[in-house]
Amino acid sequence: MTAPMPDITLVIDDDPSFNAILVRTLERRGLPAHGALTPATALDLARQALPGRVILDLNLAGSSGLTLIPELLAINPDCRIVVLTGYASITTAVDAVKLGAVQYLAKPVEIEAILAAFVDDGPDFDLSVPDAPLSVDRLEWEHIQRILHENDGNISATARALKMHRRTLQRKLAKRPVRS
Repeated sequence: MTAPMPDITLVIDDDPSFNAILVRTLERRGLPAHGALTPATALDLARQALPGRVILDLNLAGSSGLTLIPELLAINPDCRIVVLTGYASITTAVDAVKLGAVQYLAKPVEIEAILAAFVDDGPDFDLSVPDAPLSVDRLEWEHIQRILHENDGNISATARALKMHRRTLQRKLAKRPVRS
């Protein structure tokens, strides 16, 4: 096995455009990077390159990117993983960190924030009590995300668990999360 390459970044995102742009942006900053569109390709690249940094999308073509965290850490226990998502929720953020991610960022995100997440000592969760309670819409969003995670990202199973029509759930998931 080759030695880990802490300067290599592995970008795992199923959106080919976003993936290519992020890889190109990292390389322009002098940071060697590889892109993977699927979990299988990501694990193959991780075994070959042993990257020191991984940028991981939460939703990979309908499956949860969180399932890759333990496998990536088994390949290189020293790699630092930052999870990106367009559907941020407290539940998935906590799960990502428990599994070993160093940070969880909501898209859209600037490259500076991603790079800063790799050098931070750990996730910066603001655990202070909010001035106002969460809105009903935000509570619904958080509940849907928790049930979706419990069903491993399976929309049909989540809709059944929520006693909701699948298309209604898909419409709710396609919207941006409600601000708290």
